[in-house]
Amino acid sequence: MRKPEKSVPTRRYDTNYGHFESDLYTKIRREAYGEDIGQNSCLTAKEHDKFLEWLELSAGKKLLDVACGAGGPAIRAAERSGCEISGVDIHEAAIAAANSLAAARELAQRCKFQVANAAEGLSSAGTTFDAIVCIDAINHIPDRPRVFSEWARVLKPRGRVLFTDPITVTGPLTDSEIRIRSSSGFYLFVPEGYDEQVIAASGLRLLRKEDVTRNMEEVAERRRAARAAREKELRAAEGDLSYEEQQEFLTVTGATAREKRLSRFVYLAETTG
Repeated sequence: MRKPEKSVPTRRYDTNYGHFESDLYTKIRREAYGEDIGQNSCLTAKEHDKFLEWLELSAGKKLLDVACGAGGPAIRAAERSGCEISGVDIHEAAIAAANSLAAARELAQRCKFQVANAAEGLSSAGTTFDAIVCIDAINHIPDRPRVFSEWARVLKPRGRVLFTDPITVTGPLTDSEIRIRSSSGFYLFVPEGYDEQVIAASGLRLLRKEDVTRNMEEVAERRRAARAAREKELRAAEGDLSYEEQQEFLTVTGATAREKRLSRFVYLAETTG
């Protein structure tokens, strides 16, 4: 995968990952998630445990984490299952944090992270991975049919894919809500049923689908509140514009999830070969 261009407008993510390891951001994550596992999505530790069971990882197996962020959940997967990790993300600050964490946990040999654009294809020439995971990031990748076909290509027989789609359209949205939810780069909004169609067309077999919108609603609200309680410190760290954009993003995320107008679903599929 080629290193991404710098022109991608991702101010919110760059700001978060630039401060990710600070005490301020750590405290916010603890309040938002209950348990800080180094995540920057809607993923909680309880949800992560369930996903790891579904993936059936074990020592010697290889997991690709697409849009791995700062690597916390991937490293946790390696610790709990003994698997090997390859993580990719478009954000340099996120990958720096991920590699730093892997080294601190003495897992650098089993957990490798690199800056790469997952939308541009995978470099592997053959069937390489036992599982692929993509948490709350598939919506940032265009041409989903091509991406899923690429994932199927590099998975071993009966290899598993688990991804969450956090912006499935399940109700009416205003132009303002769409603009706010897509304020940090490319977003692909899809109707319910679209992901199932693409899974089937990509040579994958759907094993599970669950509605996990409630998790998104609760995390967004707790994160917004935790940040609001530290407004002064965050304005100093992020700047007024970035702080206000993130608060608005979390407010809209919570509201559209609570009203089931934007929903989050998790999908588990496997190769049919």
